[in-house]
Amino acid sequence: MKIVVDTNRIIAALAKQSTTRDILFDECFELVTPDHTLREIGEHKDELIRKTKLSDEEFRILLALFFERIRLVPEQEYRGFMERCKKDISDPDDVPHLAACLASKAEGIWAHDPHFKEQKKVRVFTNIDMLRMGGKLKSDSGRGPPQPAEKR
Repeated sequence: MKIVVDTNRIIAALAKQSTTRDILFDECFELVTPDHTLREIGEHKDELIRKTKLSDEEFRILLALFFERIRLVPEQEYRGFMERCKKDISDPDDVPHLAACLASKAEGIWAHDPHFKEQKKVRVFTNIDMLRMGGKLKSDSGRGPPQPAEKR
């Protein structure tokens, strides 16, 4: 199942060993993210290293391990979707993720960012949704992950 990973999920996985990191390495998912994600992480690298208390080398190695599992979607693949996605989401940093999701025909976006809930084009998955879809957590209500309004 192809899922777009929001930058903040990668940052959360950098911060500590956690459910988020476990999901990143779950092979039942084909994870992708726009190349914009690497630029975002690069812009905040010093701050992230300081907050995570990782050395520069540990940061680099961990990020490399993550991107062995996450395929980058080049901008030329999602550029054609950018303009129409700008009106659907208020945070400009989230537009490439929405566009990459549409361009790559992914099932949805794995994010905890509330801006993604503003749009109705794609499904948004939380950690709980990802655990359920990966078979690591039983659904407590029998329902699956959230559906965009137009697919309900």
